Amino acid sequence: MVSSGCQADTAATTATVEIAETTATAAVAPTADTANSKILIVGDSLSAGYGLEPEESWVALLQNRLTAEGYGHTVVNASISGDTTGGGVRRLPRALEAHQPGIVVIELGGNDGLRGTPVMVIRQNVSRMIGLAQDAGARVVLAGMVMPPNYGQKYTDAFANVYTALADDYDAALVPFFMDGVALDPTKMQPDQIHPNADGQPILLDNIWPVLRDLL
Repeated sequence: MVSSGCQADTAATTATVEIAETTATAAVAPTADTANSKILIVGDSLSAGYGLEPEESWVALLQNRLTAEGYGHTVVNASISGDTTGGGVRRLPRALEAHQPGIVVIELGGNDGLRGTPVMVIRQNVSRMIGLAQDAGARVVLAGMVMPPNYGQKYTDAFANVYTALADDYDAALVPFFMDGVALDPTKMQPDQIHPNADGQPILLDNIWPVLRDLL
């Protein structure tokens, strides 16, 4: 099965890890204002690095790119395998208080979709997360998801529209389809055909980088 979401099981892997701040020291002088130089990733297994070595995930690759290009930002990965938008709503306030990020990347919704969660519930949860992040002074990047066609055209269309509509409503930055170039390529997926493998991680980073870079 091919899906743009992540595994909707009870995967116990928790990847709430702050990328080591020592990696933020580069030969090139940092350019980020230390007052808002953290990028908080709130996601599921697609960002938690399910089935990968820690250094292989797109989040780790993001930190490497930021450092190599002279940005002084530190990436904080608050992603949990199996998480949903409801879990994100519950976890986000504490993460915002603890890290005070300048940018929040919301990569959630895939598990909701795979479970057939009503689109209105997903929309309410994502809306709440955007509002919480913006109220805390952070700019928001939405990583859009798409459901496979076997969920029915009506549901898949409504699901995809959640991200575009909320990006418009809240003036948030949008990655239209985070898994673009990966989800339908078996060579970029793990054997479960749900989670991207190590070869797919640079593509995920390239999908989000142009949108994120504009906010740095």
